[in-house]
Amino acid sequence: MRPGFTVTATGGAARLGRLATAHGVVETPAFMPVGTYGTVKAMTPEELAGLGAGMVLANTFHLMLRPGPAVIAAHGGLHRFMHWEGPILTDSGGFQVFSLQSLRRLTEEGVRFRSPIDGREVRLTPEDSMDVQRALRSDIAMALDDCTAHPATESQARASMERSMRWAARSHAHYHRADADAPPGGLFGIVQGGMYVPLRLASLEVLLRLDWPGLAVGGLAVGEPEEERLRILEGLLPHMPADRPRYLMGVGRPEDIVAAVLRGVDLFDCVIPTRHARNGHLFTATGVINIRNAMYQHDLGPIDPACLCYTCRNYTRSYLRHLDRCNEILGSRLNTIHNLHFYLGLMQALRTALASGSLESWARGFLSGRRTTADAMA
Repeated sequence: MRPGFTVTATGGAARLGRLATAHGVVETPAFMPVGTYGTVKAMTPEELAGLGAGMVLANTFHLMLRPGPAVIAAHGGLHRFMHWEGPILTDSGGFQVFSLQSLRRLTEEGVRFRSPIDGREVRLTPEDSMDVQRALRSDIAMALDDCTAHPATESQARASMERSMRWAARSHAHYHRADADAPPGGLFGIVQGGMYVPLRLASLEVLLRLDWPGLAVGGLAVGEPEEERLRILEGLLPHMPADRPRYLMGVGRPEDIVAAVLRGVDLFDCVIPTRHARNGHLFTATGVINIRNAMYQHDLGPIDPACLCYTCRNYTRSYLRHLDRCNEILGSRLNTIHNLHFYLGLMQALRTALASGSLESWARGFLSGRRTTADAMA
């Protein structure tokens, strides 16, 4: 089923919407927990649904290597394989290849790289990525792109963007090829162009020559300053189609998400809430606390007195610090429940503020009440 998108309310550039897929409707703005290997670490699907997750992200690159698309296809697709009944978005593998720069060889055909698992040579082309994602039967697949490094000169960013656009056309043609069954979902294109707004607009112009049910902004969250990211979003988003969802890949901190929603972004994913949980960094209404800090050894309060998640209702900071110091699995689980509750609650608060017409005042209050991450983790 091709995803369909409807904007139901606006607040400035921000949009309240509904993204319809074969496995359900996602209320936007939405955050997708990252399930790299077909699981959001430490969480059952029932727990994710209970926390309010509408859609999860899975990783084409890693699932291609383990267990392989044939194993997942034998289950009937990724939904049955991982026992998740809601929508799934699969990334293309482009970002993971980008992160393997020392092990990869990039050509016009695609990428050849050494597997980080066993060292064997693996090929990933736009056509390969589409075949894997079709086998996974995700609701939303992503075109294979060449993620532009940061920093990059304008000529480097242009060459990378133009390669991504050629790969996008190949991805689109192969995903929708006539000699195969109907696609299981929809394919999103990815705007590239580094930190250069004219290149971003040129990328968008090329993508709009083809029919995509949604578009993503890639190549951000790669080490650029916040002001550069916002400059790119402000230069690009007003030109993106208003009737299709806009997905900002890999972002980010709660503050980054709020800023992007205010500028018109609808979908987000990031490993921050789950990875931070495993490292003892826990989100609260005023910032991030490091549960490993000795100051919490005798703290009998919850992570966040204002939080109603299972962890905060039942466990103390002292106990969570104890679990972390003992490397107990339960500590990672409880921390992950809390952080995902915070992120998914943040998205619900954004949607509620949008629906009531109070988004800007809500965002000012939220942002003014938070300490910086650096201060909070000290």
